Amino acid sequence: MKDVAVIEDPAAAEASLDPIRVRLLAELAEPNSATMLAAKVGLPRQKVNYHLKTLERHGLVELVEERRKGNVNERVMRATAASFVISPAALASVAPDPSRAPDRLSARWLLALAAQLVRDVGTLITGASQARKKLATFAVDAQVRFASAADRAAFAEELSAAVAALVSKYHDESAEGGREHRLILAVHPTVPRTVSPQPDEES
Repeated sequence: MKDVAVIEDPAAAEASLDPIRVRLLAELAEPNSATMLAAKVGLPRQKVNYHLKTLERHGLVELVEERRKGNVNERVMRATAASFVISPAALASVAPDPSRAPDRLSARWLLALAAQLVRDVGTLITGASQARKKLATFAVDAQVRFASAADRAAFAEELSAAVAALVSKYHDESAEGGREHRLILAVHPTVPRTVSPQPDEES
């Protein structure tokens, strides 16, 4: 089972968004049969089987084993990944295009860049998996608390200058056999995490 799988096919994306199938995918982090799942989700086994066949057809679940149980063969299934991300490629005709209105201070442009990142990395992951090769990537995730808006603006300017210097230093347009890489940096307010109330707290 993969840690994360990217859904690029529109039909697979549609299949994965059904609430019942989302629940089944979550339950199938561990191998389960339709009978076992039916008891867990409170649905008839035949209905669970229908949803499992749909998920299997789109590569979202896979057969782990078949075992004889009474007069029937019981199929034990498992999700093909622990988590799934739907790529903007699944909505190609309405996917955001960051080249349409570049503006480094626009939150919507940042969102368009993020969508492009998901699409491109998803495509690369799929290709690397099919070729059975590792994908060379690098990411940094950090949190910074600014004392003021002026400090935030100064940070952005210094970051831009530092990145421009590094790109100028390492970019080689004429490098034979060189490979282009995309660099995306983003600064946005931290989204507060929802804290569940403790048993002794009022809800």
